[in-house]
Amino acid sequence: MAAAYASSMTRRVVIVGAGGRDFHDFNTVFRSDADLTVVAFTATQIPGIDDRRYPPDLAGPAYPEGIPIRPERELEHLIRSRSVDEVVFSYSDVPHTDVMHLASRVLAAGADFRLLSPASTMLAAPRPVVAVVASRTGAGKSPTTRKVARVLMDAGLRVALIRHPMPYGDLSAMRVQRFASMSDIDAASPTIEEREEYEEPVRQGMVMYAGVDYQAILDAAASEADVLVWDGGNNDAPFLQPALTICVLDPLRPEDGHLFHPGETNMLMADVMLINKVDPSNAAGTHAVLDDVARVRPDAIVIQAASRVRLDPGPDVTGRKVLVIEDGPTVTHGGMAYGAGTVAARDAGAIMIDPRPFAVGSLIEVFERYPHLGPILPAMGYGAEQIEELRQTVRAADCEVVITGTPMDLGRLVDLGHPARHVRYDIDEIGAPSLAEVLAPWIDRWQASTPV
Repeated sequence: MAAAYASSMTRRVVIVGAGGRDFHDFNTVFRSDADLTVVAFTATQIPGIDDRRYPPDLAGPAYPEGIPIRPERELEHLIRSRSVDEVVFSYSDVPHTDVMHLASRVLAAGADFRLLSPASTMLAAPRPVVAVVASRTGAGKSPTTRKVARVLMDAGLRVALIRHPMPYGDLSAMRVQRFASMSDIDAASPTIEEREEYEEPVRQGMVMYAGVDYQAILDAAASEADVLVWDGGNNDAPFLQPALTICVLDPLRPEDGHLFHPGETNMLMADVMLINKVDPSNAAGTHAVLDDVARVRPDAIVIQAASRVRLDPGPDVTGRKVLVIEDGPTVTHGGMAYGAGTVAARDAGAIMIDPRPFAVGSLIEVFERYPHLGPILPAMGYGAEQIEELRQTVRAADCEVVITGTPMDLGRLVDLGHPARHVRYDIDEIGAPSLAEVLAPWIDRWQASTPV
């Protein structure tokens, strides 16, 4: 069998990913290339997304049986057993050293290692695009995206948000997703991570697109919008060619802008640097980021902003034992020990409990895998089983109040078993320029070109 593969004139490819960019890279670069055959995807980072197939209706006529998706740990076996010529790296929020460690594995197994440039996978858009990207997961990209969309909408422009993919379910059913109401979101039965990104923009009256086939998504979004806002996830590069790119930087992790892929690429490509979470208590972090920007992108526009955290009304938490639940990606592979929930709890004088003694099932493994976590519970929920484990953990916790720092309304999905208060967070620009001031000349141009 290996000899038969070796006799083929086409180059045989494995795409390593995490259920997002990998599919987009295939769709834009490999699907219609007769000189290349993708023999498999591999998956990592997200639990439960391996051991399935990229379906034939998405893979195209050259792949009538679809394409298998295998765990990344099988990579060397795939290279050798399937006579693979080339491995393409297609996921994000990864330390540079880890990218090269993976490259070393690939080279040692006998295949070439390849990175696709953002330019080679960006789709040309029929509407202007503002892209919001970041140096790391959890930098504050989502509230920045919402603020950009609000400025555009207040100027009378029709806006659609296009979100980086989170295709963790039925891939065919998720080809094009449009969310304009909470019922739209509920009908899709999304994971907690998906809800974290969709709920707040929709609650604020914005339309959110996502899915798997980004050419079809782009066509649908452009049909109802004057301007598109790319809401980049997991610090990935944009899938659409932007007119303007805003990169959100995090002074709590000032060195990460140069240590993670493709966060450094985002920083080098951006027109605007938005330094979020600026706080007098961390002046050193802010200065470090400003120095980096001045060194590598002295021509970029710089905006400074604070992350404004507020607790929704609810039971008093001062001096009371609270369980803090944080945004999952931010505090797991995003590397943060805490998030907005912790900030709100501390500001309110609450006593945070350690959730680890109450963790069950896969949540025990989460704490083992991410030992940097503080006394917080990540909002993990990549399927019904894990959501049930989260419910059991929360209900068993010895606390008086639950503080939910995840962007979604967790109480709508999970019976927490305790009184709860939800945390919301937005960005407030400090001084000048503001996002509105930066966007103003672009808005004038786009208004002039928009039919009345």
